[in-house]
Amino acid sequence: MERHFDQQLDKLKTKIIKMCSLVDEQVEFVIKALEEENKELAQLVIERDTKVDKFDLKIDKICQKIFALNQPVAMDLRLIMSALTINSNLERIGDITVNIADSFLIAGRKPAFYPRLKIFEMSKIVKEMIKNAIDSFIDNNASLAKKVIETDDLLDEMNRYNHKVLIEIMKEDKNNIEEAVSYLVITRMLERMGDHATNIAEDVYFIVEAQMIKHNYEKFIFNGNEKEDDED
Repeated sequence: MERHFDQQLDKLKTKIIKMCSLVDEQVEFVIKALEEENKELAQLVIERDTKVDKFDLKIDKICQKIFALNQPVAMDLRLIMSALTINSNLERIGDITVNIADSFLIAGRKPAFYPRLKIFEMSKIVKEMIKNAIDSFIDNNASLAKKVIETDDLLDEMNRYNHKVLIEIMKEDKNNIEEAVSYLVITRMLERMGDHATNIAEDVYFIVEAQMIKHNYEKFIFNGNEKEDDED
């Protein structure tokens, strides 16, 4: 029975790693589509979304089966619980790549004001956050997960910067409004990708360290200021 349980866990990990690889490719493709103004690549991202959805369903079913047939405890229980939310966050990242691809196809090209934005810088940070979040899961690396979490503030700052610049661009010339709105969506979607990468990293930290750090609680833990709070 124990050997069968280990096989189920191995199967779960393998499926999640494959999901990670697929979603990582989707991110790579959509960012490349933006930078190279490649409509065919953007369309490919949209078409591959059904594959991401299929993996999402398979992983959910595996988790449900493990819970139904076993009584996991300790780290195994944390792994299975976190696998569900990691899978959900990966699926959402996949959805966001489709949203970005759609927005790019509406815009059709990089606008003249593109150099004023920090889209490329955001894309680079997002790719690194997602890669590190995935690697932290594969390697059970809490330190790498912590790095992802601590990078999220920088991404938020860049999103606010882009938002401010795009509002200014729309005020300067009403002919820029349609393209600027598309890029408001894109910069917001990049920021949301970072949020989902952070969620994955928080789950990895939970798996490895048995410590919950959601809702900005990491600011207390990482700064060494954690204290007991018994209030309801």
